[in-house]
Amino acid sequence: MKERRKKTGNPEAGAERAGGKTRGRSDEPLYVISVAARLADVHPQTLRIYERKGLLSPARVRNRRRYSEADIEQCRLIQELTQDMGINLAGVKMILDLQRSLEVMRGRIRALEEELEEARREMEERVRMVRESFRNDIVPVPRGELMLPRQANPFLGTWARRGPEER
Repeated sequence: MKERRKKTGNPEAGAERAGGKTRGRSDEPLYVISVAARLADVHPQTLRIYERKGLLSPARVRNRRRYSEADIEQCRLIQELTQDMGINLAGVKMILDLQRSLEVMRGRIRALEEELEEARREMEERVRMVRESFRNDIVPVPRGELMLPRQANPFLGTWARRGPEER
């Protein structure tokens, strides 16, 4: 009987692998089915079943399956979910599909956050430009004084101040 590799009991490690993208892992199709099966510690027929069920998608090179490191990691995750956690293949497919959807949504959230940040920067720039466009002609008037227009006088201007006693 084959000796199984020791699995990490860390569920987050499995979730990270299930997302399909982890740092430092190659997605280049390198291995034929027999080598991939040996690396994943499964029978080659198991890989064919996983492909038929939509759990793995190996690349095709001259109509032959080629497995990448990502595919092998995916296979190891499937084995962990089915054998250690007792989940059937339909459940594994749902888990993998949900994790892919979650990754897509996270990407969309990141894109929306970047878009929001860009809009915020644009609005701040517009506010700055509007503030710079003010001529600073606005003069505070003390409470109780009333500014009334008067007839045009080139020496006094068009506005005159009247205090409370002149009204």
